[in-house]
Amino acid sequence: MTQATQNPVDIINARVTGYKDLQMLLVNQEGIIEQILPMGAIKADSRASVIDVAGDWISLGGVDLQINGALGLAFPDLTAENAHVLQKITKFLWDVGVDGFLPTLVTTSVEKIQRSLAVIADIIPSQKTGSKILGVHLEGPFLNYQKRGAHPAEYLLPLTIDEVKRVLGDYAHIVKVITLAPELDPTGEVIPYLRSLGITVSLGHSQATSAQAQLAFELGATMVTHAFNAMPPLHHREPGLLGAAITHPDVMCGFIADGEHVSPTMLQILLRASHQEKGLFLVSDALSPLGLPDGVYPWDSRQIEVKNGTARLADGTLSGTTLPLLVGVQNLVKWGICDVETAILLATDAPRQAIGLPGITKSQPANLLRWHWDEATKELTWQRLLG
Repeated sequence: MTQATQNPVDIINARVTGYKDLQMLLVNQEGIIEQILPMGAIKADSRASVIDVAGDWISLGGVDLQINGALGLAFPDLTAENAHVLQKITKFLWDVGVDGFLPTLVTTSVEKIQRSLAVIADIIPSQKTGSKILGVHLEGPFLNYQKRGAHPAEYLLPLTIDEVKRVLGDYAHIVKVITLAPELDPTGEVIPYLRSLGITVSLGHSQATSAQAQLAFELGATMVTHAFNAMPPLHHREPGLLGAAITHPDVMCGFIADGEHVSPTMLQILLRASHQEKGLFLVSDALSPLGLPDGVYPWDSRQIEVKNGTARLADGTLSGTTLPLLVGVQNLVKWGICDVETAILLATDAPRQAIGLPGITKSQPANLLRWHWDEATKELTWQRLLG
């Protein structure tokens, strides 16, 4: 979160994501972006400190809409006793370039979901530093048994308004996104109910046909959870959930760029078909060992093994990753899938767009990242510039 600066700051010769040509950003002493203007549009403020970024990219920090834990704590395991670890996680995520995130609660008992929601609801109003908790993502428990992946079958629930009310309890106001399988609700009542509460509906862990997905979009669903994973593959005669999402102008798909969940070739197809950051956003899908070395870790009542940042259950089921969000940006560029600006937008502006937040513009806190592309080494690096 932005700290007030001693003096105004003028950032010059910047490539700002979403803007053409070189720009200058004028930041006031409260740490707020006052203007983003083409270079030479006005004279620099004589009172301001000047930072010349020499053509490097400038963006807001990342926003992670699907992250399951970090530093050894899975968000479904939150309690009053370990709530202090969540504060450490917000600091850790800030340090790895994430401005805001949705703690994601995967399928577990209603009692544990309620307990975690209570802890998060208590922390949100008191946040002062670190990566901001923007709300909660409930990934389940309304998922298709056949596409449950690593979600425990015993806690899956039928998709009815009564069950949704039971899971949300008194905490609907902090739930920002819920992932569900739309084919589980033949009445078509649940998605409009969730939208009436201001909750973004994301389709995932689903066997939905393209027709079922299209109906869900008409009812108000606007997102898809980890494209390609836990859903039918694209097929030339039945495009399925993903095909319906890719071709829908008002639906955005989250995706993971760790090289394991989806092959780089399929990601290239996905980006081309989805108009890049207009229809997609990066997520980490990181699990609780994020920030810890490879090894074997507890995961609900089971164990996961982390190797090279990829987490699997004992039977080999892919359960997530332990790579921070911005590694996905670097991977997309390293694999030659998209240009630097697009890759940055996929982790910064696009996830904000998916949940109705503004991208980089005036009046925003100047929580800025500086990205440098080294033409000699072909490496993309970043650092916090302000904030």
